[in-house]
Amino acid sequence: MRRPITILEHQPDECGCGCGHHDHDHVYDHEDHDEECGCGHGHHEHVHSHTSDLDEAGKGTEKSIFLLENLGCAHCASKMEEKIQKLPGVESASITYATKQLRLAAGDPEGLLPQIEEICTSIEPDVRIVRKETRKTSVGHAASRTKTYILENLGCAHCASNMEQKIAQLPGLEAATLTYATKQLRITAPNPEKYLPQIQKICTSIEAGVRVVDRDAAAATGTVEKQERSEKAEKSRRREESISVERKSLICIILGAVLFIAGELLEKNGFGPEIVIPINVVAYIILGAKIVWTALRNLTKGHLFDENFLMSIATLGAFAIREYPEAVGVMLFYRIGEYFEQRAVARSRSQIMDAIDMRPEVVSLVSGDEVRVIGAEEARAGDVLLVRPGDRIPLDGVILEGESRIDTSPITGEPVPVHAGAGDAVTSGCVNTSGQLKVRVEKVLEESMVTRILDSVENAAASKPKIDRFITKFARIYTPFVVVLAAATAVIPSLVTGNWDYWVYTALSFLVMSCPCALVLSVPLAFFSGIGAGSKKGILFKGGASIEAMSAVNAVVMDKTGTITEGNFVVQEAVPAASGRENAGTNGTQGILTADGLLRICASCEQSSTHPIAASIVAEARKRGLELEKPDSLEEIAGHGIRASLDGAEILCGNRKLMDKFLVSIEGSRAGTFGSEVYVAVNQLYAGHIVVADTIKKDAKPALRCLKKMNVATAMLTGDGEESAKAVAEEIGLDEVRAKLLPEDKLAELTRIREKYGSVMFVGDGINDAPVLAGADVGAAMGSGADAAIEAADVVFMTSGVEAIPQALGIARSTKRISWQNVTFALIIKAAVMVLGLCGYASMWAAVFADTGVAMLCVLNSIRILYHK
Repeated sequence: MRRPITILEHQPDECGCGCGHHDHDHVYDHEDHDEECGCGHGHHEHVHSHTSDLDEAGKGTEKSIFLLENLGCAHCASKMEEKIQKLPGVESASITYATKQLRLAAGDPEGLLPQIEEICTSIEPDVRIVRKETRKTSVGHAASRTKTYILENLGCAHCASNMEQKIAQLPGLEAATLTYATKQLRITAPNPEKYLPQIQKICTSIEAGVRVVDRDAAAATGTVEKQERSEKAEKSRRREESISVERKSLICIILGAVLFIAGELLEKNGFGPEIVIPINVVAYIILGAKIVWTALRNLTKGHLFDENFLMSIATLGAFAIREYPEAVGVMLFYRIGEYFEQRAVARSRSQIMDAIDMRPEVVSLVSGDEVRVIGAEEARAGDVLLVRPGDRIPLDGVILEGESRIDTSPITGEPVPVHAGAGDAVTSGCVNTSGQLKVRVEKVLEESMVTRILDSVENAAASKPKIDRFITKFARIYTPFVVVLAAATAVIPSLVTGNWDYWVYTALSFLVMSCPCALVLSVPLAFFSGIGAGSKKGILFKGGASIEAMSAVNAVVMDKTGTITEGNFVVQEAVPAASGRENAGTNGTQGILTADGLLRICASCEQSSTHPIAASIVAEARKRGLELEKPDSLEEIAGHGIRASLDGAEILCGNRKLMDKFLVSIEGSRAGTFGSEVYVAVNQLYAGHIVVADTIKKDAKPALRCLKKMNVATAMLTGDGEESAKAVAEEIGLDEVRAKLLPEDKLAELTRIREKYGSVMFVGDGINDAPVLAGADVGAAMGSGADAAIEAADVVFMTSGVEAIPQALGIARSTKRISWQNVTFALIIKAAVMVLGLCGYASMWAAVFADTGVAMLCVLNSIRILYHK
């Protein structure tokens, strides 16, 4: 059952913003809207923001930019801004939630930093202030840059967390983020290249074999060491190296397993320790030598709680209490679990990256009558490429020859292929399903859609949600706690009971499960999977924090034009005057004016107008095959409409104000389809009206039904008239609607809705939506919208469809649910095994499952979202 619609009190008829009607108001008006608001900017580029006056701050002051890391609430950001502005010595301060930047103009920004940090953490405890840029009015300072490195051979999520912590502590480094899912390290500093030796040293000290590679250099040369190799050859080499390492590991596991089974069989058949113990020792050396050696090497570097060290102590301790088969068995199953865990992680990472990395390696370049294959990065704007049926469009361009149907689902998620021919633009990543095409390159590989999507996803993966940061902090406490608990378990009960072997064995099982890899690995992988799942449907999340915030959304607020509607005006109906009065002077005849006659008169007068509503009337008349005439004279009355002379008759076409101005009674008019009404009068007599309205998107109504099933409230904020807004709301089933709003009024209404429902997502597409997008808990922009709106948003819907809203919410909720499932499952299993171990019911083998087994299951659970329908 549909909930009742709440129509809120609306603004006066005149909004006074001076924006074009295509932006936010469809009341028919021929006014050119050249009024100025006083700021001196044109309305087509003018967006009010908190930072508009920042650059005019007092001369001689320092203007500083700080990044507010971990800032997760737009409402909190506004509170912080308000308090910072009141600090003594602050000339101006503004926080932009979309970019998480604090812009500060003050005499001594550095001196104010402790007070600012105290304000921010008092409102949102996890916020961390990082210096991004400082500039004086007289002296320029070097701007900071962000550099991305690939950490080859990185195989431990917990180690990655430790690396990130140590790298972030390097003096002069402003920010460092290491994403295990993509193996990418992003650092921000004035001169990031100089930190490479220190970063390499930190990484190899934590995990031997890790190699830090400049991503840009690797992409350009294929490898750091051999600059002559292509990227394709380098990928092949790395794949071969990976297979070689896997093969060696598998051989060790198989040999160790054979010896372990042989030792067990020999012992059961009565062979003595003199034969069984050497077999177990050899098996242990094959299985555990690498782990023990790595543990000893890392121990010299101070890594006491390293996973290798903990496993070595646990298994060597089992040898010490004469549990030889147990030591070998635990090491064997640890190696098996580690092998499958690494395979699962690599496969999941590959699946996610394959879903989003659609960059071509080569393209077919047309040169005269010849076609030759070149590297995709070599193609330049203006080149002509051949795209055969079944091929993916390699680069953004325009079709020169050929016709085909293009499958855009890899980019937009739209399942129905679209027809394309000569002159049509095509986007890289889409698939040519039928005809052969020749495409002129408009954008090189670095600027094409496939690269932009990949960069967007990789950037999003580096933005960590709160749960990820919580798990990272928790892991630093968890491992030392379990180790201390293991030591206490080994000593205290043994002193009381004297049964040292039993309690030492129990303590060793605690050490096995003390590594938090299952937690540290599965949570970021779940969010990365959510980002990948979104990109497959044309939904680009700008970070894990965006997904986390979206999962808590209780209400969705939407703009009307371009979001709920198509943004194209269409004539809904032409309604002649109800009285059927006769009108003379139109085409030299007398008679009752029909719907087509009314449309022909109005379209004839509107031919010279560029207004969207006028264009739609002319288009409809031509569609019906009506013959239009050129008026003898025409006067455009700003804010009212048109006064023209046609075949000797005076014609008035415009809004209600035009009719009132010329004292034309419109009592005979009747309400019809929703939209803007264009009234027509002939010789001062009302002749009828034409209803023009924006078309509601086909997926709007089903999408709203999905949102209601998800218990999400819906509202619409628009600058349109009340009647039109109410009609759209009733048609698709919105809960609330607020009409005739200025851009700044939308932000105030958003605050009211947040107070009523809680966390709010705003969906819009216009330049005037940028402030409210940035001010919402989650801002979503339609991909067809203005660049300012897309930049300010937390998520972009490439399809521009309303159905993307419930899809994005579904992905966000599933991602958060899966991440908490992983955390809960891992902790419950580990706690259960600990309790069972203390009670004497769990062996070290169970502890191995609680470590590597749980990690592998969590990884598999994390990528489950990729296959959700």
